Amino acid sequence: QDAFVAFHVDKVLVSKYLKPLQIGELAPDQPSIEPTKNEMLVKDFRELRATVERMGLLEPNQLFFFLLLAHILLLDTAAWLILFCFGTSLLPFVFSLLLLTISQVQASWLQHDLGHLSVFRKTKWNHLLHKFVMCHLIGASAKWWTLLHSQHHAKPNCFHKDPDIDMHPFLFTLGKKFSVELGIKKKKYMPYNHQHKYFFITLPPLLFPTYFHCHTFYIAYTKKYWADLAWMLTFYIRFFYTYGSLLETKTLNSLISLHRMLESSWFVWVSQMNHIPMDIDYDKNLDWMSTQLLATCNVEQSLFNDWFTGHLNFQIEHHLFPTMPRHNYWKVAPLVKSLCAKHGIEYQCKPLLTAFADIVHSLKTSGELWHDAYLHK
Repeated sequence: QDAFVAFHVDKVLVSKYLKPLQIGELAPDQPSIEPTKNEMLVKDFRELRATVERMGLLEPNQLFFFLLLAHILLLDTAAWLILFCFGTSLLPFVFSLLLLTISQVQASWLQHDLGHLSVFRKTKWNHLLHKFVMCHLIGASAKWWTLLHSQHHAKPNCFHKDPDIDMHPFLFTLGKKFSVELGIKKKKYMPYNHQHKYFFITLPPLLFPTYFHCHTFYIAYTKKYWADLAWMLTFYIRFFYTYGSLLETKTLNSLISLHRMLESSWFVWVSQMNHIPMDIDYDKNLDWMSTQLLATCNVEQSLFNDWFTGHLNFQIEHHLFPTMPRHNYWKVAPLVKSLCAKHGIEYQCKPLLTAFADIVHSLKTSGELWHDAYLHK
C-alpha cells in the first residue's frame, strides 16, 4: 500500500513485523486495486515514487539540518544573553521574547522533520534527536506528537480519523458538508456564525498554552512514555533555572506565557492554512494521491516563506512523500504538478497572505451554512 511505503524508511526492518499478519494471497480473479481508487493514478504515482528514489530525493543533506539546529540554539542562547547583558527592562524583555519565540517555532519545524525520519538515514538517530528537540528544547512529548501526527497524515481532513480536525464541532464547524449536517441536526456548541471572529482570540493564541500543554503531559503519562517525561522535565529545569536567575516570578511567568501564545499563533496560522480551507469529509477510501491532494494546498515559494513555514508551504509534496527531506520539496514539485495535470487533479498554490485569509473565509462560509441550515424550518 502507498501509505505503508510512504511512512516507513527501513522496509527490511518493518517487513519482519508483517509476516505474522499475512493471511494469504489474492485469488487470481481478484482486482489488486479497490473500486474506490483510481488504478491509473495509483500506477503513475508509484512510477513517480520510483523516480523520486532514483533521483536521490529521499536522501537528507545533513549539513542543511545541522545549520537549522545551530541557528535554533544560537537564537535560544541569544534570548537569555540579552537579559543577562542588558537587564530586564521592557526593551530587552521584548527582544528576548521575540528571539525565544523564533527559536521555539523553528525548533517545532525541526522536530517535525525528525518525527518524519527525514534528517538521518538511520531511524534510531532521528528518534534520539527528536527527543532532544521536542522534549528538551520545546518541552513536549515526541511520542505524543508522532501518535497524533501519523493519524493526520494517513487520513488528512477525514472526520473521526484526523485528530487535527477534532475541534469540529465543539469549537468550530468545519467543512461545508458537516456545517450543513450540524445545522440540520440543530446542534449548537458555539455561535458558529461568528466563528471567523472568535477564531482570532481562541485557537491561534491558546492552542499551545492550554490544550497542547495539558494534552502532551496527559498522553505521556497515561501511555507511560517515561523517557519522554524525563526529557520534558529537563526543559522546565533548564528554563526556570536560567531565566529564573534573572527574572522575578511574575516576569518569568509572563515570559513563558507570552512566548507560548506567540509560538502558538505562528504555528496555527501556518499549519491550518494548508488544510482548513480544503475539502473536509468522511473517509472515502480514495487512493493515496487523491486523498492528499483533496486535503492539502501549497503556498508560493520564497526564501522567507520556506523559513517562516518550515517548508510547509510545500504541503502537497510533504504529504505525498512524508519522509522526504524538506530541502528537496522544490525539486519534486514540478513532477507532482505534471502528474496532477495529467489526471485532472487541482494543484492549489497561493500567496502566503491569501492562504491566511482563506482560513478566515472558509470559517465564515462554514458558519453561514450552519446558520442557514439551523434556522431552516
